[in-house]
Amino acid sequence: MRIAVASLLLAVAGLGACGKKADPAAAGQITGAKIDAPVITDFVGFDRNDYPGDDAMAALKAQFAYTGYWLTPPPGEKSNGWVGKRNVLKSQGYGFLVLANGRFDKQIKAAKVSPDALGKQDAAVAIAAAKAEGFPMKTIIFLDQEEGGRLLAEQAGYLFGWTEAVAASDFRPGVYASGQPAPDAPGKTITTIQDIREHIAKDHLHDIAIWVYQDACAPAGSAPGCVVTPPSKDASGTPEVMVWQYAQSPRRPEVTQSCAKTYGADGNCYAPGSKLLIDMNVAGSADPSGGR
Repeated sequence: MRIAVASLLLAVAGLGACGKKADPAAAGQITGAKIDAPVITDFVGFDRNDYPGDDAMAALKAQFAYTGYWLTPPPGEKSNGWVGKRNVLKSQGYGFLVLANGRFDKQIKAAKVSPDALGKQDAAVAIAAAKAEGFPMKTIIFLDQEEGGRLLAEQAGYLFGWTEAVAASDFRPGVYASGQPAPDAPGKTITTIQDIREHIAKDHLHDIAIWVYQDACAPAGSAPGCVVTPPSKDASGTPEVMVWQYAQSPRRPEVTQSCAKTYGADGNCYAPGSKLLIDMNVAGSADPSGGR
């Protein structure tokens, strides 16, 4: 995962309801004296590595339906400030994107066990943490796969060792991975999500919930930049995803030039009226992991 608060008017600007975006095509229609309520089809949430505090999270809830929730220390960190915060956040009304840190390729290569065994070991840590935090059975745990492009053999061994171990537990596996096309064979490109799905089909593996990151703005992609009114997750460029991360902190300058003005001067994404840098996501559920 790449690494206060607004007034009520700022908090709800452009949102159909707290953290929700109404589908314009399904907006309320008047039939006689009856007004049909708007159909909520997309829900906006955020994630960040550091826990910002209970008060800051309560204030951010005015704008977001769900939050990322780390079960393990986030990338580059030795501690995890999210531990023990599930009940607090649940009482504030949050849904969850539950995730666990993965491994960089150099870490997998340096391990004293096979990639598959390392994946299983890390999955056991994530499963134990999910139970300790009180997440219910069938909660989706997303593995944070930071490096993009086609998976190397050891990366695939680790990732699928992890997802198959989670699939065999009381929880369900998911992966946070890139939807950005990367060079592959001569004249061709591939995304990490495409490669993961090819492995699943070829090796008859368990299904994996997909949280795609793709922050490229026009003309390279359809991301809107750091805004709380994104298009549907179906506009991510990757079909059948559960969640689309459309804005990251910091932004990638090479693919976000056309939407740079939506980010802070330092290149980070901030919630309106807030000094907290975040990543923004859109999903088809107010509780994408089913973690309530």
